[in-house]
Amino acid sequence: MTEPDALTATADLYDARGDELQSVSLQFQDLGGRKEFSGPVRTVRCRQDNGLVKAVLNSPGGGAVLVVDGGGLLTSALLGDLIAAAAVENGWAGVVVHGAVRDRAALAGLPLGVKALGSNPRKSAKDGAGQVDAVLEFDGVIFRPGARLYADPDGILVER
Repeated sequence: MTEPDALTATADLYDARGDELQSVSLQFQDLGGRKEFSGPVRTVRCRQDNGLVKAVLNSPGGGAVLVVDGGGLLTSALLGDLIAAAAVENGWAGVVVHGAVRDRAALAGLPLGVKALGSNPRKSAKDGAGQVDAVLEFDGVIFRPGARLYADPDGILVER
């Protein structure tokens, strides 16, 4: 795998570092054009409202990965092609959505890692409700801003 930081396969990384890493067991779908990505975690907690996701991804990413906790809801998309294109322009490595995205075909053509539970063409609200850079937990895994996240087709690992 060729990433700027020479990303090691998650299976090999887990073999080497073991309990230093948390493994996400939820079966996220790979929906972006980049299947391997890593970077420091940034977070957004929101429910059916992607206003904060849009604001964060329209700011400089510096190679970070945005983890979005949408509560696992698939009722509306928290990321689409326009916001994902802004993420690419702003230097984000990837986005992990504990919820739904839309514009799957367009997302697959972007040089951005995108993992999500599924997709739904329905738009979300744009009120900006939620929290940025909060500690998140889903699937028993804790996502702390600044911790490193590693993702590839095998899954997602996060530093403890």
